[in-house]
Amino acid sequence: MPHIPNPPFSSGMYNMSEWKRPLGRPRRRWVDNIKMDLRETGWDGMDWVDLVQDRDQWRALVNMVMNLWVP
Repeated sequence: MPHIPNPPFSSGMYNMSEWKRPLGRPRRRWVDNIKMDLRETGWDGMDWVDLVQDRDQWRALVNMVMNLWVP
């Protein structure tokens, strides 16, 4: 039986059969931290993108979160 070459998309950097998912839970992103802080402070109903547009509200949230970390 003759050898059948691999298709061009399976060679080099496009070979997905060799790619493996990293072990453990997914890494936490910056956006995930923002959403988690909003839940902890009770501002969960607001969209964080809209919150960032208002500098005074954003600063109030950042100060509130920073005070949560200080014992």
